[in-house]
Amino acid sequence: MSDDISTLRRILRDCRTIAVVGLSVEWHRPSYFAAKYMQQHGYRIVPVNPRYVADPGEVLGERCYASLADIPFKVDMVDVFRRTSDVMPLAEQAIAIGAKCLWQQIGVLNQEAAALAAAAGLDVVMDRCVKIEHARLFGGLNWAGVNTRVISAKRPV
Repeated sequence: MSDDISTLRRILRDCRTIAVVGLSVEWHRPSYFAAKYMQQHGYRIVPVNPRYVADPGEVLGERCYASLADIPFKVDMVDVFRRTSDVMPLAEQAIAIGAKCLWQQIGVLNQEAAALAAAAGLDVVMDRCVKIEHARLFGGLNWAGVNTRVISAKRPV
C-alpha cells in the first residue's frame, strides 16, 4: 500500500486525470466535495456513475460515464467512493484501462482488490481521502493550524 508521504505526493503530482467512481451530483456528498476541490486544483475529474449518464449527463461540468470501460481517453487514477465489496470489479477495470493508481476512499479497504491492482503495477491507496491528502501534502491544511506531519522549509512542487 502506498501511504508514505513521498509516494502520496508523487501520485498526486503525476495522476492528473481522476475517474471518480460513485461521484454524486449532490453538493453535500463527500464525493462531490472532494471532486470539486480536486477540479479547482487543476485535476481533470471524470464522473463514473450510471445513475447520472442520461440525466443530467454531467457532473461538475464533465460528461458522466456508466463505467470505467466507457471512458474513451486515458485515466491516471481511479478514485473509489463505493462500498468495500464493490471494489474488486473496479480494480479489474482500472487494470484493464491502464490506470496508474487505485485509490480507495476513507472507509474503503478491499485488501484483495488492492493486492490485485498492486500485482498489476498500480499504486494503491486505501482508507484515505484524496482531497485531504492533497491539502495536507500541498499546503492547504497548514493555514488552518492543522498539524500535517510534514516538516519542510520549502513548498512542495
